[in-house]
Amino acid sequence: MAEGVQNGLVRAVQVARETAVRHAPNGIAYAAFGDNSLEGPDLERLVQAVPAAVASALARKAYYFVPLALSEGRAGDATLVAAAYTTELGDRATCHRNVTLDNAEGVFISTRLLGDRFALAFEFFINVGHAFVDVAGVPEAFQQLAWGQAVADVRGETSQDAWESRNLSLPDRTESKTTVDERAKTSFLESAFSDAIAIYLLSLAIDFDYAELREREYPLLAPSALADRLRLVTKLFPPNAGYEFAIRYRRRG
Repeated sequence: MAEGVQNGLVRAVQVARETAVRHAPNGIAYAAFGDNSLEGPDLERLVQAVPAAVASALARKAYYFVPLALSEGRAGDATLVAAAYTTELGDRATCHRNVTLDNAEGVFISTRLLGDRFALAFEFFINVGHAFVDVAGVPEAFQQLAWGQAVADVRGETSQDAWESRNLSLPDRTESKTTVDERAKTSFLESAFSDAIAIYLLSLAIDFDYAELREREYPLLAPSALADRLRLVTKLFPPNAGYEFAIRYRRRG
């Protein structure tokens, strides 16, 4: 792979051209490149966690798990891939880069930048959630549930985007805003649904504590409200064979 190498970097389109793409049993196309710190069976189990009903909407996507993906930083903003991690390149890399390929859209995920299995899995599943919503939209049942929670002023949300768009969408009589902002409402429902898909997939792939998703900028959605969203999502998209969805509450004391 000498062609296109610059200071240890390779163009993403070349990586896609020269790296064998595999298909998980659910149909998702994926590939691994370079010193990405991933074991083959672990990566396949991560990809296969996506239920077939969700995976079917991702036929135009191919996911590349690479050590680092970064912008070339010149006109055209081409994506480059590092075959191995270095501190210097890590400072320039991003969690993922989208690249238009000949027959698909490639999503290049920086495995060495994400640090641990939890962060890597969530980055992948967030990408899957957004891609699914772009293709399939938001089911009416989820719209009714999430909007009902917002109108009822249920505490918190599942991401900064969902939190901000939810607040923008709701009437605020103290500021003489008495109507719903429909554009912000649509943005909120799309964000909330893609978040719910990502958290659901994360729960299938690894055992984690909901508090691990906490961020400073917004309060997390109340656990009971999230549980209602996740139960609906698992009803819409049942787990593949070998995966189990479960919500476990920590007992006080």
